[in-house]
Amino acid sequence: MKTIATAVFAAIFSLSGATFALAQGAPSKAGAKQYFVNLKDGDTVSSPLTVVFGLSGMGVAPAGIDKANTGHHHILINRPPLGQGEGGADEFKDSIPADEKHVHFGGGQTEKTLELAPGKYTLQLVLGDKDHIPHNPPVASEVITITVK
Repeated sequence: MKTIATAVFAAIFSLSGATFALAQGAPSKAGAKQYFVNLKDGDTVSSPLTVVFGLSGMGVAPAGIDKANTGHHHILINRPPLGQGEGGADEFKDSIPADEKHVHFGGGQTEKTLELAPGKYTLQLVLGDKDHIPHNPPVASEVITITVK
């Protein structure tokens, strides 16, 4: 019985270590959370839509500013959750791309008005460090789905 428990502990420890080893960004503060202030999963909204970004346990600083326990917001639109996209695990160690599916707020913005065509959208907030790399461990919101009417 002791051998099984040891094996299970070793497997969990190695898996959790592997997960954190994937992230290459600045350290995040334990318990930090990122969330949408004015949206929730399943909401139906109109465009233009002002999205308000929430962050607790850490602060916001513009890209390029090297200050502990800070980062800047990114919105992932209509793509798999962070780490499950085309880049797979590399998404945890590379800069977040800048394109129509990865919107950067490197100026330290905490809200943005988006023009979205009618349809369904998935959204996820991801906090990036001074170099746009997700923190270690990553700080990201849950993925939500909204409908724009």
